[in-house]
Amino acid sequence: MKLSYQVVDLPLKHTFTIAHQSRDVQDSLIVKLEDAGFFGLGEATSNPYYGVTVQRMTDSLDSFRDVVENGKWDHPSELWELGRQHFAQDAFAQCALDMAAWDLYAKQRGQKLYEVLGLNPKDIPISNFTIGIDSVQKMVAKMKEVDWPIYKIKLGTDHDLEIVRALRKETNAKFRIDANCAWNAEQAIRNSEELAKLGVEFMEQPLPRESWEEMKEVFQHSKLPVMADESCMVESDVTKCHGLFHAINVKLVKAGGITPGLRMIQEAKNLGMKTMVGCMTESSVGISAIAHLAPLLDYVDMDGALLLAHDPAEGVVVKTDGVTFPDRAGIGAILK
Repeated sequence: MKLSYQVVDLPLKHTFTIAHQSRDVQDSLIVKLEDAGFFGLGEATSNPYYGVTVQRMTDSLDSFRDVVENGKWDHPSELWELGRQHFAQDAFAQCALDMAAWDLYAKQRGQKLYEVLGLNPKDIPISNFTIGIDSVQKMVAKMKEVDWPIYKIKLGTDHDLEIVRALRKETNAKFRIDANCAWNAEQAIRNSEELAKLGVEFMEQPLPRESWEEMKEVFQHSKLPVMADESCMVESDVTKCHGLFHAINVKLVKAGGITPGLRMIQEAKNLGMKTMVGCMTESSVGISAIAHLAPLLDYVDMDGALLLAHDPAEGVVVKTDGVTFPDRAGIGAILK
């Protein structure tokens, strides 16, 4: 077994702004595992909001290299458990490694990842397409540039309702909104009333992560379903979110990979909550992995590669009517 990695810059088509950050280029770490003529790829992007840098991820991987290359593990979940303590504060790095392990594992069996997981690719929900915060005029222009049946609209400004009203005039598409922790309970409840009238499907993470008491009020009085994102980063968060959110958005990089992501999805389902897996502006490596989990989900946000000006990889193709999987085993992603 050999572990290697490379750093790639992912230039975006447009400046991408959410409530707490903006970026024009996303740097990302692509991990490769090679064994007996097979290879697996995984990915995790950096994120200053969470203090995650590429250097931090590579340092974590380097100090775990001996376990990866010489340790006793066969299944990806076994490698994940071996790294549970080591990566306790480095979930992003563990995600890239875990994803590569699943890709390799499926390839060694000559199967696509969804086949290994026993899933039906016909059961995949349509991905939304994200419109980042900008002037109203530019947000309208971005939406017109990409005609899509479902838009996720990033909010967290002083004129959020004005934005949604303006976009609604241009399309009959479904809207989902994501405030990325920017509101308080009063704002969320008040905004939900107008957003419901504007055809919004649900609100994602209206309050800051630790606002558990305030979320009780939002959950009880919101006119829209509410979905957890920043409040549901790791497995232990799922039960905390029950009774405060109607759904959870699992981000594989925050959770630590596919292995814990699968457990989080199942736990949420057992609690009667709806599930989504979201992306963090990954290339087609990370997006391809998400697509193989999509049959498990009620919603999916895997538009990351569509936001890039240049994608260093190719894999699944996300379209307005579903996903096309390449005729390759594993997650189906390759580097160009």
